[in-house]
Amino acid sequence: MGTGKGYGKTILFGEHFVVYGLPAIASALGSYTIADVKVVEGNGWVVDDQRPATPGYKKQKYDQAMQSIQNIIDYLKIDTKDQKLDISFSGDLIAASGVGASAAQCTSLARAFNDTFNLYLDDEKINEAAYEGEKSYHGTPSGIDNTASTYGGLIWFKKNLTGGKNTMDLLQARKKMHLVIANTRITASTTEVVADVRQLKEKNSLRFEKIFDEYENLAKKAKTSLINGDITMIGELMNQNHKLLQEITVSGELNDKLVDMALQNGAVGAKMTGTGRGGLVIALAENEDDQIKIANAVENKGFDAWKTMIG
Repeated sequence: MGTGKGYGKTILFGEHFVVYGLPAIASALGSYTIADVKVVEGNGWVVDDQRPATPGYKKQKYDQAMQSIQNIIDYLKIDTKDQKLDISFSGDLIAASGVGASAAQCTSLARAFNDTFNLYLDDEKINEAAYEGEKSYHGTPSGIDNTASTYGGLIWFKKNLTGGKNTMDLLQARKKMHLVIANTRITASTTEVVADVRQLKEKNSLRFEKIFDEYENLAKKAKTSLINGDITMIGELMNQNHKLLQEITVSGELNDKLVDMALQNGAVGAKMTGTGRGGLVIALAENEDDQIKIANAVENKGFDAWKTMIG
């Protein structure tokens, strides 16, 4: 029997802007998925998915999840003809859109196979196997999710718009930071929202050029602040990033409501994360007491919230 762990992730800065070649910063979460693999008599493989999840998520992603497992089995050349694999998933990462749940599942499974069959894979090879699994979910993944899941910490990411290799640098933060993730329970189509932003940009090119310049300067400051562990500045930059996301119309009414709620209850910064127009909001807390206060305030208003760490 073998076991493996894969971390979740959140986008701290840069969702939507990253589409246009501007930098984004992602962070692994302290929450993770655990995979356990047991070899039994028979052939093929079976799965028991006990991950906590938002309602409907695992059913919606079922076919992709099964294909991701097969992708990793094929990539690592695991024999399923003369032995049967009993695979289970658990952990404290809530499977939901926007937290890298699929990458955490893929990374944990690659590590579990490595442990079960003594494959002696280093992190680079684990990351490659997880990327193969991610293809079933995303077609051609950027690689940012599985990299965060494998290595942990912070990632500075910049998409190469000419088709070359993307920039993906691991950053080292000076300290861990407390984060609250709040769920609007609204799911928006990433494809549709990205298309809306592109159309708006084409109609307002000069305005978007100004917004892009402002965001790029913000991202550079955020990189320095994260490395230095300057929580006050990180929070201020998160607030500025959220305002820019409002300007390009990707924040929604509930996103803004949760951001305001977090700030009124002690968050040093808060913003939507991911697709927007629903989905998730992240709030940075200066300490554990403030983190608990923010999460309680969100839950008292009937929304889901969970506490984790970044950096």
